[in-house]
Parts: sequence; structure tokens; C-alpha cells
Amino acid sequence: MKRIVAFLFTIYPLIGFSQYFPVTVAEGSNFQSTSTYNDVMNFIKMLEKASRYIRVETIATSTEGRDIPLLIVANPIPKSPREVGNRIVVYIQANIHAGEVEGKEASLMFVRDLLKNPTNPLLKNIVLLVCPILNADGNERISTKNRPQQNGPVNGVGVRHNGQMLDLNRDAMKLESPEMLGVVTNVLNRWDPAIVMDCHTTNGSYHQEPVTFTWMMNPNGNRELINYMRDKMMPWVSSQLSVKYKTLNCFYGEFIDQKDYERGWISYASEPRYFTNYVGLRNRLSILNENYVYAPFDERVYGCYNLIASVCDYAMQHPKEIKDLLAKTDRVAMQTPKATPNPEFAITYEGRPTPQWVTILTYEAEAYTDDQGRERFRKTDRKRTVTVPYIADYYPTSTIPFPFAYIVRNDKAVTNLLKNHGIQLQPIADTVTLSVEQFTIDSLKPSPRLNQGHYNSIISGKYVRVNKLFNTDYVVVKTTQPLGQLAAYLLEPQSDDGLVFWNFWDRYLVPQWGNYYNPVPVYRIVNENDLARALNLKNH
Repeated sequence: MKRIVAFLFTIYPLIGFSQYFPVTVAEGSNFQSTSTYNDVMNFIKMLEKASRYIRVETIATSTEGRDIPLLIVANPIPKSPREVGNRIVVYIQANIHAGEVEGKEASLMFVRDLLKNPTNPLLKNIVLLVCPILNADGNERISTKNRPQQNGPVNGVGVRHNGQMLDLNRDAMKLESPEMLGVVTNVLNRWDPAIVMDCHTTNGSYHQEPVTFTWMMNPNGNRELINYMRDKMMPWVSSQLSVKYKTLNCFYGEFIDQKDYERGWISYASEPRYFTNYVGLRNRLSILNENYVYAPFDERVYGCYNLIASVCDYAMQHPKEIKDLLAKTDRVAMQTPKATPNPEFAITYEGRPTPQWVTILTYEAEAYTDDQGRERFRKTDRKRTVTVPYIADYYPTSTIPFPFAYIVRNDKAVTNLLKNHGIQLQPIADTVTLSVEQFTIDSLKPSPRLNQGHYNSIISGKYVRVNKLFNTDYVVVKTTQPLGQLAAYLLEPQSDDGLVFWNFWDRYLVPQWGNYYNPVPVYRIVNENDLARALNLKNH
């Protein structure tokens, strides 16, 4: 461990070292403990006293009244997003699940070490945003009974859920928690980071690498961005992590079959309720970091630290490339569907192998039967290296044409949600009859199990062309806007993570009497002339 610490300090020399630069609880306890909320806030206050290159904003206030800090680190420090200039904005988020604490400790350590050296070029070229403790309420439930299978810290960690009993990493679309609402409005909408990384801990299959990571996967995101992450940025980061920072790593996943590794290594959970995929749907570069639960706690923390460093290295060395790519992606979003041949929205999709296979340093596992008769696997000491397909490319299996716009009932809960996401709404002409696609319901059933406090609506049906009279009870959501794909994902009735699925439209779908369904109050405009009439545009 001393070798690792010495190595880290050679990367960030202790120029102008001050007694006011603190150590984290993890470091001070020899990685036996993790920080409480007060520990984190006191650490941040000491950094503010020690350096003029850090400023703190508040992302949100939790259900239990704790302010969620956002650290802004740069030289010069921007007073607002308008002062970012040509620098790349990178956002590191930790402790979304408060039992998964490596990112919390690593991000605080990284910021501290960065501030020790004001001449570090990273401070000049990047505006670094860090939220070290997103789930502050869950963090305060520290107990040795939480995540007992985890290899440290021995004095316990927090819980997965927030103060509302919600999983914040399932809340990116519905925004029911103050924490995730704050991230979207006060980080993504306000600062528009080019690169985002969300830090977690994983268990899954046995392997030797303490650090794993992957990228956004949902196929309704921009394919060029996904391919850029898959083919260039993430392989570069992996190499940097291995060569410069001497940290074993692999892309995140688990074996499809513990008895047959050759079937492949899979990364799943591609819906945008997961924060990493949500950011991808907003057309930004997004990374999921999963630190390996069975590695020693100190290795996980230092591994996460080195991953943050590697991502920042990439951003610092490729600023123009990143900015040009994101600008191009925004231009494409503004032109879809007008300038895109036959654009489509994916309703269902499947994972396929990436072009490059992955190498995993694993262990052989032995099957056994537990007390309840279930097959389980235990790790042996027999190491094994395998190169297998990586199932992380998601492609549509069923699609519908992408519309020019949606006309949406002006329900306050719905329109507020859309606005909070940063989606642009426009008023409709006073009274206008339009030819639109209306979704008629054939079947509507609740999910058999509660999910984040919801019995999700499982819908099937079809679009029919109708002439409908609209008035100011409706608003127009154009898809030719930077967040057009996100708008479609929320508004499409058959979306697996949209407003129908999360019950926003429930009150409108079934009449009080009768055994039929009302149409979903979302209508598709598929003709540019109808869009112009809806907005009362004379020249279009």
C-alpha cells in the first residue's frame, strides 16, 4: 500500500503543502471506516480554507434536510457556467448508493491532491465538478450489517436507498427524489458537462481487476457517441489506467454462464432510468464505474482514484475532439427528423457483441447447492485468463418512425417534469384541427411487482391517424431540439421508461364507467406542415 500512496503523490507533487489539507476518514482509519456526512462537509470546508481554486454550490437538499454539495474545481475558478470558456467540464458523481463508498473517498482525495498543486495543467484545462455524497441520507445509516459480503470497510457503510426509500439510480427519468432532480437541474442543465462518471461498487462474477467501467448503452442515444466511447475513449482510458497508473481493470459486466465463460461477458440494464444511460440519451459522454466488491477496500479506493485521473487525462488531451463531436451531435439532434433519412425510435432492443472481445482475469468457480436447494458458485484459487465476447452493444429489435413533434395534454405534473429535464415546450395555436397519430390502447396492465413505489403500466396498442381539434389545453414538444431523443423516450406510450410506464397518465387512460380505454393524451405530428399549423407559423 505504501508503494501505491507514494506513486500517487509523484503524480501530483505536494507543492505548497499546507497543514490545512486534510486526510479522508478512509485514509486516517487505515481504510477501516468511511466518511459520515459531517466528515465530508468538514473535509470540504478545510479544502475551501486551503485553496482559492475550489467553490461549492448546493445541488439539492435531501428529504431529511442535508445539503448535497457540488465541488467546482479549476484555475481560474468560474463564478458561473458562462465563465467556463474553452475548458472541458467533467462531472464525477459518487455515493448514489451509500453502501458503495469508494467514489466518495476517492473523489475527495483526488480534489485535495489536485488543489495541492495549483500549477497542475489539469486545473487550467478542465472545470472539474464533483458530488462526493449524492445520497447523504442513505450515508447516515452506516452499519456493519449493510452489504456484509463487501470486503471492507469493516466499520460499516450506508444503505442503497435515500430518505424516501427510493433508489436514486432508478430515478433519472421520473425525477421523484430531490437528489436526482437537483443533479438534472443544477448540474446537467446548468453546467452541461461533456463527460460524466457515476461511481458504484459491484459484485457479480469473480475476477482479479479491482476497477471496472463501461459506457452508455441505450440505442436511442446517438450511435456515433456510443461508438466513440466503445472504440476510442474507453480503450484509451483502460490503457492509461493500466500503463500509467498500474491498476488492473476491465470493462464492466459479468459472465453470462458461470459454467461456460466462453458464452460471453455481458453489461445489462440499458434503460435510461439508470443515470449513465440517461446522460447518454442527453448526448453527452457517460461512464459507469463499478469497483469490485471482493477486492480490498483500499485497492478499490485507489483504483477509483486512478480511474478519475485517467478520465481527466483523456479530457485534457482531447478537448477539441470532444467539443467538436458533441457540437456535431447537437446539430444532428436539432435536424432530426428533417435531415435524417428514415429516423426511428427503438421500442425494444437487445444486446449484441462489441467488435472487440474483452480479456478478463478471472478465477474458476465451483458450483454447490445452498440450504434452500439453489445452485450457487464459490471462487477457487485457480486463476484463469479468458478472452470472450462483450455483450454491450444494444440495437433495436422493434421501432417506430420518429415524429416531428408531440402534442401533449397540458398536465402540470407532466409539463413540469419535461421542463425540469430541460426539454423545450411551445404553446399551441389557440384552436386548430390537425391530422395526428393517436395511440389507442388494446391492453393496459400493472406490473406484478411494485417498482420504486409504482405498479408500472404495461401497455400495448397501435397508432391510428385521426383529425383532432386542439386548443390551449395542449402544448407542443418538438423533436428538433437538443434533448429531442429524451423527449421521445418520455412521451412515447410504449417506451420502457416513459410517462405511461411511470404512471403519469394513469388518471386519463380509463373512464370511470365502461370497459374501454381512452387514448393516451400524447399525439404525434408526422407532417411538417401540421407542425407549422400547430405553432401558427406562416413561413416554415
